[in-house]
Amino acid sequence: MKLKFAMTLGVAVMVLAAACGGGQPEEVAPVPNQDSIAAEQARRDSLAREQARRDSIARARRLEEESIRREREEAVRMERELTEAVLAILMTHVNFDFDRSSIRPGGDTEVLEMKLAVLQANAGLEVVIVGNADERGSDEYNMALGMRRALSAKKWLTDRGIAPNRVAVRSMGEEDPVDPRSNEEAWAKNRRDEFAVVVGGDVLILPPGM
Repeated sequence: MKLKFAMTLGVAVMVLAAACGGGQPEEVAPVPNQDSIAAEQARRDSLAREQARRDSIARARRLEEESIRREREEAVRMERELTEAVLAILMTHVNFDFDRSSIRPGGDTEVLEMKLAVLQANAGLEVVIVGNADERGSDEYNMALGMRRALSAKKWLTDRGIAPNRVAVRSMGEEDPVDPRSNEEAWAKNRRDEFAVVVGGDVLILPPGM
């Protein structure tokens, strides 16, 4: 009787165990630790702030570099424009009366005064003055007349303080007319001194007041 009762009890226990799930116990997911969550969020926030800081620095650096580049380009542009303006002053002709080599008062003297100011403002500048004549007269005479005209302009400049070694001279006589016609208007243009830069013309300073 006792044996039968024990067997019945064992079967009941097994049935009860099976009904309750039996076998391996069910795993329970761990509950996240609130401190760990806060720490991870703080780490992510810190990384985001650091990335934002780096991005801001990079943007600022790009803007600064772009600003510097534009300023340099603007400086180069202004420098080029000023140099071209000074060269235009230097290239202005000085004209002469027929068969004369003296500097005429008025417009031609004003042209030389501007050239003088340019030479004074640009100490490294050296020029050559090329004297020219119109077609009337012999080749030999016109070559000599062109040289007298070049020397006349040089003397005007050196008398006002420009070192003689900064001003070279030569003559083209009648060989290089700016106007090939044979009339008084053309001859008046061709009786001239031309100026050209020999040294120091890459960057020129515009004299004050010009």
